[in-house]
Amino acid sequence: MEHLGKSLVFIGIAIAVAGAALMFFNKLPFSGRLPGDIVIHKKNFTFYFPLATSLILSIIFSLVLYLLRRK
Repeated sequence: MEHLGKSLVFIGIAIAVAGAALMFFNKLPFSGRLPGDIVIHKKNFTFYFPLATSLILSIIFSLVLYLLRRK
């Protein structure tokens, strides 16, 4: 039961950090402007899919989790 409690605390902290990162995501210089991010502008419609940004964030999070598991 203690292991479950520690896991829940870690998940809560991770969610809080992700939420804080999303609040400040607009201020990052590369956010949404990477080559590979798909943006389609029409008359009254804009479609945005941050493909390259998603891949880079996935790689970063995977490396962080890998390093945390190694310990």
